[in-house]
Amino acid sequence: MTVILLGFLTGAALIVAIGAQNAYVLRQGLRREHVGVVIAICALSDVVLIASGVAGVGVVAGLHPRIIDLLTWVGAAYLVWFGLRSLWSARSSGALHAGEPRAAGSVALTAVALTWLNPHVYLDTVLMLGSVANQYGPQGRWLFALGAVTASGVWFTGLGLGARALAPLLSHPRTWQVIDVLVGLTMLAIAALLMLG
Repeated sequence: MTVILLGFLTGAALIVAIGAQNAYVLRQGLRREHVGVVIAICALSDVVLIASGVAGVGVVAGLHPRIIDLLTWVGAAYLVWFGLRSLWSARSSGALHAGEPRAAGSVALTAVALTWLNPHVYLDTVLMLGSVANQYGPQGRWLFALGAVTASGVWFTGLGLGARALAPLLSHPRTWQVIDVLVGLTMLAIAALLMLG
């Protein structure tokens, strides 16, 4: 049970950090648009990534650091595009309210891109969690992974569905403008950190 708790706390510490993926889950929760799809993609992606790290994929990436470099630049480019799109959306109040409904496929594709093109997900979820989990031996590592996966599911569900409860408070166009600006600046800042790091 202690190993599961350690996995939960470690996973939560990594997942809760403000980033592009969390900002998107929050935004979709506020928009009440395909929230279940976004939560499922984020949580299931973490299951795959955590399991990969625990199973040893982290060792391969550690032996070939150019893979991480490539993912860093691709991810940074995507974050710049996403940030500029958010800032562009903030310029007009007409686009700030709920906005035009988006198809589930478009929402899902954005969630997949924000998850899988984020180089931090490979550094944190695969390499770091995988390395820590493997310290607990053949059986303990999967208990650690169970804790980390549980933290992911709890976080994304709480973030996505909790945002829906705040929707009446956040229904003003000016609020959406502020959210778009903050999301855009956050994405650009993360991209800059990736390119400079």
